[in-house]
Amino acid sequence: MDTVALLLAGGTGTRLYPASRSDRPKQFLTLDGERSLLRRTADRVGFADHVYVATREAYADRVRDIVPEAGVLVEPAAKDTGPALAYATHRIREQVGSCTVLCLPSDHRVDGDFEPTARTALAAARDGFLATVGVEPTRPATGYGYIEPGAAHDGYREVAAFHEKPDADTARRYVERGWLWNAGMFAWAPDAFLAAARDGPLAPLVDALDAGDPERGFAAVESVSVDYSVMEATDQAAVVPADFDWDDLGSWDALARVRDTDADGNAVLGDALAIDTADSVLASDDKHVTAIGVENLVVAAYDDRVLVVPRGESQRVRDAVRELRETDLF
Repeated sequence: MDTVALLLAGGTGTRLYPASRSDRPKQFLTLDGERSLLRRTADRVGFADHVYVATREAYADRVRDIVPEAGVLVEPAAKDTGPALAYATHRIREQVGSCTVLCLPSDHRVDGDFEPTARTALAAARDGFLATVGVEPTRPATGYGYIEPGAAHDGYREVAAFHEKPDADTARRYVERGWLWNAGMFAWAPDAFLAAARDGPLAPLVDALDAGDPERGFAAVESVSVDYSVMEATDQAAVVPADFDWDDLGSWDALARVRDTDADGNAVLGDALAIDTADSVLASDDKHVTAIGVENLVVAAYDDRVLVVPRGESQRVRDAVRELRETDLF
C-alpha cells in the first residue's frame, strides 16, 4: 500500500506578523535556517511514495517553486483544516487509490529522526485508526491542545480524550498526568477518514466531493478544524508519542526556543544591537533594530511594519491581525 505525505500550506501564520503577511505566509519563511519551513517539511518526508501540498490559489505557484516534486491541490476556499483535509484526502484517493495518508502542517520545526514516529502512525492507520502524533510537553503550555492517552497498542495508544487549550493551572495538571501536546500531525486511510467526516459537520462537503462538485461542498460548510469536526468525535482515534523534539513556531516567543541566544538570553534574527537588554526577541528583514534597557520584549520589524509586544503576550498578535484585516492592512 502506497504512502502519501500531504503537507498543509494554506494558512498565513497570523501570530508571526509582521514577518508573516497575507502575501508572505509563515510556511514560506526561513525562521530557523536557510530553507523555508515548507521545504524543510518536504525534505522530512522523503520516505513517502507520493508528496502532495494543499494550499490556496494565491500560494500555488510559490508552492510549485519550493516543492517541485509535489502534486499541488488548490482548495476552493480557505475554511480551516477540516474542509482542507477532507478535500485533499478525497482528491488523493481519486488519484492514488488505496493508500495511507500522512498529514503534516508545513510550518513546524522537528529535530531528530521523524521517520520512525511517522511509520508508526501509518501502521496505526493501516490498523483502521485515525492517528495523531502527541508530543511530550516540555512546559505547561496554554497554547496547545492536549491528548489523554488510553489503551495501549503496539507503538501507539488509543485516545481516551482530547482536551482544548487550557489555562495555566490546568496545563500544569495535564503535564503532571502525562498527557501529550496535540501536534496537529495525522495519519489515516482515506476511506476511514472520509467515513468519519461524513458523520459530522463535513458531511455536505463529502457528499459534494463524491458528486464531483467541491465548490458546492465548500459553500455548504463552515470553517472548522479537523480536530473538532472529525478527531474529537470519532471512536477510532489513536495517538503515537513523538520520538523527536518539536515546536510549532506559532508565535514570536518560540524563536528563543529554536535559535541560539546570547549571554543575556536574547534571540536575534537579522541585524540587531542589544544593550542592557535581556530575554528578548529582536527580528527584522533588511532593517537594523536597537534595543536598550528592556527585557522580555519582542521587537519585529518587517517591510513598513514594526511590532512591539511583551514576550509573554506573543499570542495576542492575532488580536492585532484581526483588526488589521478589517481595514485590509494585513
